[in-house]
Amino acid sequence: MSSILIVRIRGSASTPWDLQEVLEMLRLSKQYSAMVYPKQDDIVGMVRKVQSYVTWGELNMDGAKALMSRIETVKGALDQSFIEKELGLSTEDFIKKLVDGELKLNSIPSIKLPIRLHPPRKGFKGKINSFIGSGGELGYRGEKINELVRRMV
Repeated sequence: MSSILIVRIRGSASTPWDLQEVLEMLRLSKQYSAMVYPKQDDIVGMVRKVQSYVTWGELNMDGAKALMSRIETVKGALDQSFIEKELGLSTEDFIKKLVDGELKLNSIPSIKLPIRLHPPRKGFKGKINSFIGSGGELGYRGEKINELVRRMV
């Protein structure tokens, strides 16, 4: 099993209530918030329902390393000492388990969720209200989600 990274691109203005509820269930209540989930059928189904507000794809090691700088704990930034003391893992093991879908961020109580990101450096390449196939930014982007995350941290 692998992990998927979901990033909310569009804001909440004029969002239908049923889609807003699904976005809140995914913990994506604000624009530029991100979450990492194991790739399961129920999560993918929820993402497909709200794909006109988010972009998503498979997380790899490079994307997870970039995302580490934006993950916050109750006491501050996520650093090596926190990972070793609280979780009993090395940083490499933490990243590997996160990418493989063995570790769920929402199961660690001292991590603040969702992960807050910045707008991407040099902006989006397409329109944020169109899908990737038609020159936009929304929907499934596969491995290219990691490039977007590197520009957003």
